[in-house]
Amino acid sequence: MELTFEARLEGLVEASLSGRDPGREELAWLLQAPDERTLEIVSAVSRVRFAAFGRRVKLNLLLNIKSGLCPEDCHYCSQARDSTAAIASYAMVGEETFCAAAERARELGATRLCLVASGRGPTEREVEHVARGVEAVKAADGAMEICACLGLLAEGQAERLGEAGVYAYNHNLNTSESFYEAICDTHTFADRQETVGRAKAGGLSPCSGALFGMGESDADVLDAGYALRELDPDSVPINFLIPIEGTPLAGLNELTPQRCLRILAVFRLLFPRAEVRIAGGREVHLRSLQPLGLYLANSIFIGDYLTTKGQAAEADLAMIADAGFEVEGGGPAGERELEPIALKQGILD
Repeated sequence: MELTFEARLEGLVEASLSGRDPGREELAWLLQAPDERTLEIVSAVSRVRFAAFGRRVKLNLLLNIKSGLCPEDCHYCSQARDSTAAIASYAMVGEETFCAAAERARELGATRLCLVASGRGPTEREVEHVARGVEAVKAADGAMEICACLGLLAEGQAERLGEAGVYAYNHNLNTSESFYEAICDTHTFADRQETVGRAKAGGLSPCSGALFGMGESDADVLDAGYALRELDPDSVPINFLIPIEGTPLAGLNELTPQRCLRILAVFRLLFPRAEVRIAGGREVHLRSLQPLGLYLANSIFIGDYLTTKGQAAEADLAMIADAGFEVEGGGPAGERELEPIALKQGILD
């Protein structure tokens, strides 16, 4: 006898809670569920989120420490080689900007500062520059987690970053191996896997996720999820494409809020104990359903992204409180207006 919708959904949740593979066929079924079942899906899968993280929401602040002029051709990225997007381009910012960002993170209640640099991968000089900036941040606030996202890593670079106080390293797989050539041909899916492995081997907490809305199929969504499971990341950022004018994917807008929630549900089921983070594009694609995303993910970015604006920090904090969640680590110190971080160029201009 065919199982009911409720029974199949319960089976997925129980499998995830017990640490078993929920099953590709069942996850594919979930991705294809009708929109009118969205609330049932969120309610059921939220049990997995609450089992591991309660009502806590981890806040992360992103700082773009080097912008534009990237030699890679990632079709989704406004900083890529062939992009004509109107963005700011600058060399690595100075230590003062690292410290200002960390101070702002503390004010907002964020416990992790994510340092992101454009480019294929860091030079040894850039690694040293980042290391000095991180050391300055850690000297002022030893509790602030630092995540670096600098591109493809060479041997020994993860170890140097770890010595300086970097806790985690982000390098997303972004999509499935079979779809990867459709979005980039200047490096490979295997290159990305190797960098996550190097970060982990170098003692850094692996952070790797994906980007959806680029024309991928359901099979690609699941392939990306299972490829990430093999890497066993501690945190899994889920991005939704912001189709920026001047990039090859400009004008592509195939996501709905319900589709985004189903994708988040799939990744929560695949990663029951990992930090699942709603990252870029949540404001654009989840829109008024953003609070429902908190029932699936336990982490968000607060503030702006690399080259696009995010929701106002005050609005994010209100959303978290209104939905009955609490900021991990105690929440913001106050509600005053926060000025943008001034970018002060460093020695690598």
